[in-house]
Amino acid sequence: MTAPLLPTAPLPLSAQGRFWALIPCAGVGLRAVAAPAAASAAGALPKQYHLVAGQPMVLHTLAAFAGVSRLLGTLVAVAAGDQFLDAYPHPSFFTVPCGGPTRADTVLGGLKALLARGAQPQDWVLVHDAARCLITSTLIDSLIDTCANDGVGGLLAHKLPDTLKTSIDGPGGVRVASTVDRSDKWLAQTPQMFRIGPLMDAIERIGPAVTDEASAMEAVGLHPRLVPGGAQNFKVTYPDDFALASAVLAQRGHGTTLERFGGAWGAAAPRS
Repeated sequence: MTAPLLPTAPLPLSAQGRFWALIPCAGVGLRAVAAPAAASAAGALPKQYHLVAGQPMVLHTLAAFAGVSRLLGTLVAVAAGDQFLDAYPHPSFFTVPCGGPTRADTVLGGLKALLARGAQPQDWVLVHDAARCLITSTLIDSLIDTCANDGVGGLLAHKLPDTLKTSIDGPGGVRVASTVDRSDKWLAQTPQMFRIGPLMDAIERIGPAVTDEASAMEAVGLHPRLVPGGAQNFKVTYPDDFALASAVLAQRGHGTTLERFGGAWGAAAPRS
């Protein structure tokens, strides 16, 4: 697949650094379908390409990043042989077949690909779940504004709104063991924003078991900054989430957003 050429001359480096985005897009998302066994069959469409509000889910995600003018580019890390996004070309993103068996492997491959394309270790990268399709350009800009001068970086997160319980197995089923203090509890979201070099070092040191970038940074003794996100920035994970995401996008009038950012996206048809 062909990626747009990036500038060959060095770009000016501001006091804050330069900004890239990386979208891991190599997973299958078995929890998002009603019949996981059927979804794992050869040829099943990965979750991020299922339709939400009339468009493949990942296009809503990419439209939000296309609206952030400070980004030098958005790398979509796909699995080997995945050509789905070839049908939706746009200058704001490029695909690289660097997907691995875990999220950490895919992110690490994407970071190496960014360096190969001219990014510098001190540049910032915003790593975002393809399935968090309700992210907005405003939230992305808020994360950049808050973390661009931070010594570590940070992530969008949502303060836990509900009472939190621990459980035990008891008579007749699972029962409450205790109530957990929620005053310092947050739900981690994405994007998660760190400098490329330190993030690569952390992932390589900790290994592929880490489930998000902040966890890798925490494991090497750093404390990422928490930046308020929002309840709507949830990850489409289960079958019911598709209807909820579609309803939110319909309320936002997101079809016009895709037309404004996407150009040919609205006319392109998904591959069979």
